[in-house]
Amino acid sequence: MGVVNDPGRLREAGLRVTAARLAIMQTVSGGDHLDVEAIHRGVCERVGQVSLQAVYDSLNALQRGGLLRRIEPAGSPTRYETRVGDNHHHLVCRSCGRVADVDCAVGHAPCLEPASDAGYLVDEADVIYWGLCPPCRAEAGSAQPDSAHV
Repeated sequence: MGVVNDPGRLREAGLRVTAARLAIMQTVSGGDHLDVEAIHRGVCERVGQVSLQAVYDSLNALQRGGLLRRIEPAGSPTRYETRVGDNHHHLVCRSCGRVADVDCAVGHAPCLEPASDAGYLVDEADVIYWGLCPPCRAEAGSAQPDSAHV
């Protein structure tokens, strides 16, 4: 995660280096698929008061610059991560909302091919697997998955 404290990566992406942007990268890197409110809190802890709008603007710039990935699971707030460029997918817990990375089922991007591309040049597949994370499964008393749904 060399981008976290590397102002050069921001410059390479065509972005101005600011304390807030570096704090955003540190916060996202140190978190686990954080939402904007958690990122805002982390940035304020690192550099003092920063407006929520400034955090949104910087997140958008960092995402456009290829330094952050935005994920948007249905029914969950938008989240950000520093793992970019490898077209991995995500597991989302239906109970607590925890998100975990999962590598592609097959090798190269987009790692899934549509039956028909309708003329599109497909360069990424975004797959979200839904289920219960281990702590929620234990809490629900269902240590083994229901084989009918696997």
